[in-house]
Amino acid sequence: MTNELKPEVKILIISDGTGETASLMTKAGLVQFSDREITYTRYKNIRTQLQIESIFQDAADRHDLVVYTLVSPELRKYTQEMSQKHKVLAIDLLGPLLNSLAAFFETQPASQPGLTHSVNEQYFQRIAAMEYTIQHDDGKSLDRIHDADIVILGISRTSKTPLSMYLSLQGYRVCNIPIVTGIPVPSEVYKVDPNKIIALTIQADVLHTIRKARLERLGKDPRDQTRENYASMDHVVQDIEYANEIFKQNRKWPIFDVSGKALEETASEIIRIITARQKIAKRSAVN
Repeated sequence: MTNELKPEVKILIISDGTGETASLMTKAGLVQFSDREITYTRYKNIRTQLQIESIFQDAADRHDLVVYTLVSPELRKYTQEMSQKHKVLAIDLLGPLLNSLAAFFETQPASQPGLTHSVNEQYFQRIAAMEYTIQHDDGKSLDRIHDADIVILGISRTSKTPLSMYLSLQGYRVCNIPIVTGIPVPSEVYKVDPNKIIALTIQADVLHTIRKARLERLGKDPRDQTRENYASMDHVVQDIEYANEIFKQNRKWPIFDVSGKALEETASEIIRIITARQKIAKRSAVN
């Protein structure tokens, strides 16, 4: 007994975005019909009735199945009309969900195409920003410093790393560079747009307390004088003065005092400054 060959089924996916959602949902359902040979044609960024009518004219000739995800109520209604007119089965994947959510929240959806794609883009931008920030923590990989959105300079224990990671979660690629007494700032920093650079400072008594606490967590070693010096008030003052002298020589670098400030507060101030500078730069470029 030979198996009867079933005719090929062609599914047309209509979407006002990328069509990825409709494609995934349809394929998930069709797993239950694995004996069928199915081909897909995806129509992306559909915005007009004329586009929809043209698709249904072709679908009617071939007796295709239409699956659609359209956020516009008008386009969904028109698609249903075309389905009836051309006698083509059309499955609305998004409409019933939007209607149910609207009833639950007692408000109407935004009906703005492409929002899912926009959210996905933002997600991947944040992932890329986090990867960049991790790779450029504590002065690493300075050959790519020009790709940074923000460059943070500061002495040890001024929260450079946690601040950088917090900013990366907002989508900013951050490179942070430690300032060490007696060691010049890397030359790569001076090749970066100064509008990207942020300087961090801190009050001596606050830094002294932070370093002492860190030293205690690490465990004191009587043979290790370097650690003791690191937390001494003299060393703290020396580090702050060395950094402040560098900052004075570079007046375009805004200085943020992180003493007693929450991470979110400092990050918010930095974003405000960076955003304002970007707007000024754009206006200058236009003029």
